[in-house]
Amino acid sequence: MGEKIVIIGSVAAGPKSACHAKRLMPDADITLLDQDTLISYGGCGIPYYVSGDVNDEDELRKTSFHMTRDASFFEHAKGVKVRTSTRATAIDRQKKCVEVVNVDSGEKDSIPYDKLVIATGSQPFVLPIPGAELEGVFTISDLHKAIAIKQSLAQGKIGKAVVIGGGAIGLEMAEAFADLWGVETSVVEFMPQILPRIVDSPFATMVQKHIEKAGVHIYTGEGAQAIEADENGRACRVVTPNRSIDTDIVVMAAGVRPRTQLAQEAGLQVSPWGIVVNNRMQTSDPNIYAAGDCVESTNLITGKKMIAPMGSLANREGRVVGDNLAGIPTVFPGVVGSFIMKAFECCIGTTGISLETALAEGFDADASISAPSDRAHFFPTEAKIPLQLVFDRPSRRVLGVQGFGPMGDAVLARINAAAALIAKGGTIDDFSLLEMAYAPPFSTAIDALNAAANVADNMCRNRQRNVSIQNFLAWIDKPSSQPDWTAFDIRHPNEVAPFAEKFGDIWQAIAYNEVRNRYSELPTDKTLIIICDAGSRSYEIQVFLDSVGMTNTLILGGGFNCIARMDVDWWPQKIV
Repeated sequence: MGEKIVIIGSVAAGPKSACHAKRLMPDADITLLDQDTLISYGGCGIPYYVSGDVNDEDELRKTSFHMTRDASFFEHAKGVKVRTSTRATAIDRQKKCVEVVNVDSGEKDSIPYDKLVIATGSQPFVLPIPGAELEGVFTISDLHKAIAIKQSLAQGKIGKAVVIGGGAIGLEMAEAFADLWGVETSVVEFMPQILPRIVDSPFATMVQKHIEKAGVHIYTGEGAQAIEADENGRACRVVTPNRSIDTDIVVMAAGVRPRTQLAQEAGLQVSPWGIVVNNRMQTSDPNIYAAGDCVESTNLITGKKMIAPMGSLANREGRVVGDNLAGIPTVFPGVVGSFIMKAFECCIGTTGISLETALAEGFDADASISAPSDRAHFFPTEAKIPLQLVFDRPSRRVLGVQGFGPMGDAVLARINAAAALIAKGGTIDDFSLLEMAYAPPFSTAIDALNAAANVADNMCRNRQRNVSIQNFLAWIDKPSSQPDWTAFDIRHPNEVAPFAEKFGDIWQAIAYNEVRNRYSELPTDKTLIIICDAGSRSYEIQVFLDSVGMTNTLILGGGFNCIARMDVDWWPQKIV
């Protein structure tokens, strides 16, 4: 018998470490421990189980060949021993053993190891507010709670729901309640926007408006202050500074924290972001490895430490652990922070860092916003996918990409390609020249990602001057804030008419194909905000006007394809 390897935690990183190590070292004696009875399940699929997209919770625990990943499966199919309902209470590094207790019987035991892996995951953050402990308040921390929520939904016990937290899990749970079950759902988010620190404001607004159109109420900029109980002691109301929201269930989705107590008590190095590991996933004790949500990760863009609680990363880290357990030196370099989320019929994706974060980190950053087609404009299923490319001006390094569009593979394909380039320090030029597969049903000849980079190139070389969407909207709401601005709409007269009628003197218009002959009609004492649908025609007109000495112009990046998706109050004609 080979080395004794003990792994604490059996959801994602733990099972991956165990099975990969066993394949590399068939004679190894590997034991998985978990305090739960349900192991090795797709935790990221919980919202889709609640929504009904996944019919049975057992599907989250099955392999692609339809075998349930339980203790028997690991023992007989993988050659790995599993002890469920077994909580690790201490790690004795001197004796090289793990102290455990059976959560049902209370029986204690000590399990020796040659190598140890900590994969204890993360735990949901519970807001320290009155009523957080009430019956009917849930966190999405394990499959048992998801089962309880779905049972209540199926039994018709939930007519109203409040989700505290507008991050990815919170929004996915809101969709789960509202979509199939028709539950009146509200989301309360303390920050000024949903998906804070993940996407920038314009993209957060596009997502929010789309979700609200599906019937979900979203309240940003107000935190939950208390949860009130009914006469039976069950949660019935969430109170914020601005309102009281009646509810039958509360889901607290206010983020997660790494489970590091066991490692810390064992004297291992721990930071606020998780267990400290080197690039071989080795802790401060060379005989102990750690992986998954419980470890700190390195952001490949900022170089700073972060928590990255993603099942995909946990599995990649688990493989690295398995290699190193077997003596194969393999490194995990870090993360760029790739993310995608379904939002009813649309999706939002991002990789790298946002413009807000880039500026806060000290980059001389800017961002191009475009709204290219996801496939050839003549193909019947063509749709616009607003893209933002964040870049550092001096180095031309791309720092992040965000995308919003119809549910499908269009946004995902661009985010994945961007993630690969960003991880390698890709520049605007790398993105502009990136070879992407082309056929009209799948993309345009100049791919959307290439087009976004071309806009960034024009900006970085000071050929294109933009106004941000935020500043444009602030001006529309209060034209007196920038009295020397005027809109210059170059779209078709039929498209322009309702805007010109609504805004009067601040809305100038000449059709795109007539500007070269009629530019002398434009005011020279105003800054022209050039507007088209996507921004590409606006850039051409800006270049032309520069050539005739009219340099006081700015482009609305992404044009009205982006503004329309933000469902602004002043929009004279709603676009679906």
